[in-house]
Amino acid sequence: MTMVFGVPVQALLGQLLVGLINGSFYALLSLGLAIIFGLLRIINFAHGAQYMLGAFVAYLLLAYAGIGYWGALILAPLIVGLAGAAIERLALSRLYDLDPLYGLLFTFGLALAIEGSFRYVYGSAGQPYAVPQALTGARNLGFMVLPNYRGWVVVASLAVCIATWLAIEKTKFGAYLRAATENPTLVRAFGVNVPLLLTFTYGLGAALAGLAGVMAAPIYQVSPLMGSNIIIVVFAVVVVGGMGSILGAVVTGYMLGLCEGLTKVFYPEASNIVIFVIMAIVLLIRPAGLFGRTA
Repeated sequence: MTMVFGVPVQALLGQLLVGLINGSFYALLSLGLAIIFGLLRIINFAHGAQYMLGAFVAYLLLAYAGIGYWGALILAPLIVGLAGAAIERLALSRLYDLDPLYGLLFTFGLALAIEGSFRYVYGSAGQPYAVPQALTGARNLGFMVLPNYRGWVVVASLAVCIATWLAIEKTKFGAYLRAATENPTLVRAFGVNVPLLLTFTYGLGAALAGLAGVMAAPIYQVSPLMGSNIIIVVFAVVVVGGMGSILGAVVTGYMLGLCEGLTKVFYPEASNIVIFVIMAIVLLIRPAGLFGRTA
């Protein structure tokens, strides 16, 4: 049996693939956080709750409307995004001229309220959500058997991350979004509705969290605690990548997922803290993050 540093190569490759799957969720969630912070300067602590909402909307659509996974993959992010847009318009838009701490405290309180409400109704236990029929089964990769659904998660999340980055960084509409946060007065002079752009931005970030929730439902089950269990790790990913850096959020999400997988092979006891250790080291060496602007 081939060994790498005393570890069977099959085990190493298998854990790297598991890390890549976890990194897919880290990247997708940190992408939404980076968009909201980078364009609105809001630290969105409600992001984990919006991730959980996406999973619950998918579960409820199936239970009460008979709408399966593929329909939920479209409807759930749309519903969560519209809810996020309403929150921005009714509450967050009133906080832009205040200290950023107010936005942080509001979204933190909102997350607690949403999570508490779902725990009251559904309890803390997870609700099962079946893998769609088209993605059942698995493929033998030689070093491990990969469930088809998990392979789909990796490919789909990467495609969404790349498409979102291209839309924001390479299109005229994305240029308007970025300009509206830097110089709203100038953008208004071009006849652009800046408040609507800001509402769309927050809604987009919330929709990405909702999409991640739908994709996570068949893997992690649908639970009121699923958002709070992952959001701290996602914030660490965003800090390492650079607050507000969209490219940094995506690259760092996958990179830290792989690091987590490697740690499970060589030092399993540290797998739960390795991301935070990396965050501390990066902050000591480069406080702005790997892809953040230093000035």
